[in-house]
Amino acid sequence: MKIQGHLLIGTLLTSVMGTMPALAQKYDVVINNGRVMDPETLYDDIANVGIKDGRIAEISKKPLKGVKTIDATGHIVAPGFIDTHFHWQTPIGYRVGLRDGMTSSMDFEAGCAGSYIAAWYKAREGVTQSNYGCAVSHELARSMVLDGRLSDEIYMRGPIAALEARKKSGWSVTRPNLEQGNAILEELDKGLQAGAPGIGSTVGYMREGVSSREMFEVQKVGARYGRPTGAHTRYTLGNDTTENNGAQELIANAMALGAPAIVLHFNNPGWRLAHEMISRLQSQGFNIWGEVYPYAAGSTTVNASFLQPDSWVEQMGNRYEDTVQDPVTGKFYTLETFKADTASNPTKPIVVFKMPPEDPPKWLTLKGVTVASDALGAEPYFGPWDIPLEKIGNMHPRAAGTRGATIRLGREHNIPMMQLISILSYNAAKHLGDTGLKAMQERGRIQKGMVADIVVFDPARFTDNATYEKGALPSTGMKAVLVNGQVALRDDKVLPVFAGKPIRFDPEAQPRFEPISLEGWNAQFSTGMPDTFTGAFPKDGGK
Repeated sequence: MKIQGHLLIGTLLTSVMGTMPALAQKYDVVINNGRVMDPETLYDDIANVGIKDGRIAEISKKPLKGVKTIDATGHIVAPGFIDTHFHWQTPIGYRVGLRDGMTSSMDFEAGCAGSYIAAWYKAREGVTQSNYGCAVSHELARSMVLDGRLSDEIYMRGPIAALEARKKSGWSVTRPNLEQGNAILEELDKGLQAGAPGIGSTVGYMREGVSSREMFEVQKVGARYGRPTGAHTRYTLGNDTTENNGAQELIANAMALGAPAIVLHFNNPGWRLAHEMISRLQSQGFNIWGEVYPYAAGSTTVNASFLQPDSWVEQMGNRYEDTVQDPVTGKFYTLETFKADTASNPTKPIVVFKMPPEDPPKWLTLKGVTVASDALGAEPYFGPWDIPLEKIGNMHPRAAGTRGATIRLGREHNIPMMQLISILSYNAAKHLGDTGLKAMQERGRIQKGMVADIVVFDPARFTDNATYEKGALPSTGMKAVLVNGQVALRDDKVLPVFAGKPIRFDPEAQPRFEPISLEGWNAQFSTGMPDTFTGAFPKDGGK
């Protein structure tokens, strides 16, 4: 009986200990008393969040204890903001992004050279303040093949390598022959084999050089891996017909191939139709989505094909004096100064005013879209992460303020906070996660077991400060930003914490590339086609 009594007491102790409340657990970080918002489950309540080993371990009404504690009273606790169109993949860029709540950044437009994807990711291991990723670049693949290879150092710059590659024009205007076409597609495949999350295409800058067949074959390379192609679509910038014709090309290809696709920055003329197409396709189960940024102006390089006088002035009826600004001087161009800068500094970033100022708040109410900054910084692009921001040149304000501007506009126009958090975080994670990208399946949510990428901000104070005159001013009102469970920002101060993780697929041992053959292409057409027909890539190339 005595032995049985001891056994009974032991059993009772074990049972009590196993059911003790969460307060007995000591977490690495605890966020107390915040308004916890999860866009996937629509959870919205005052609660405490416990973080252990980089993940959310508890969400509870009960008190939690942690090694570090963040008092979130009066603040929102939300999933970290995800940017899928962030060109500024450098230490300074990540630091400015953190001030704006960005915990994950990827570039699905300019992208990185395929042969350098593995090295690009390797260079960021353990030294990056936010999560990082890069699609493989259609533009740089064309540049390599049609204009000649650049140095390793330039390609290791990732998306910013395009500023050097664009000093030549073959990538934009040349129709590749069959051999060159296969080389371009194989370069894309190398990047996907190395784990790139998708393909980025600037086909809108390559209207003369990229045939419809080439664009289809580019998306086919991604489709073999089940990965999305993000595109600055053909004819962007254009009018409300041509803009949507470009989106329709990307979407039709994706549907035919059974592949995901991203219609990049469709906040241009015709955006209502673009969104209706995307929304209807999503309701039918297609993994196709679009992105917006909360500004009436965009930014590009001065030599962009659509900004040249024959397009911008003669075809579209614009005036440089009203629409195209030099961010360094703050002055608008004239035809003469535009031509002069195009000749002397062809890859100089400029600002383009293109949409009515009343439109950005409307874009933020759209369902099923994402907010992405299209951020490109200013000189110096590289350097230490903690360089004083006053030493950074002027740039489009979206690089520093996209997320702050989104919350501010939402506040000013009574847009529901859950909608804003969805388009800033969850929507991107959901669509990318549905491609099989594990890193996105466990981010963009405030749920037990998810990676602890978290923002804590004051909904009444978090705002952008960057303007067209002072584009590098950081956002303010962010209480804390956690990246993989580590506090990377506290009270608007970025900390020397380098917890960023790669956003990528596991590399594959074998490529999936299938070269195009003339015989294979000709077989797709009726026997009545001329014998000389060769599809997208003519034998002799040409411009």
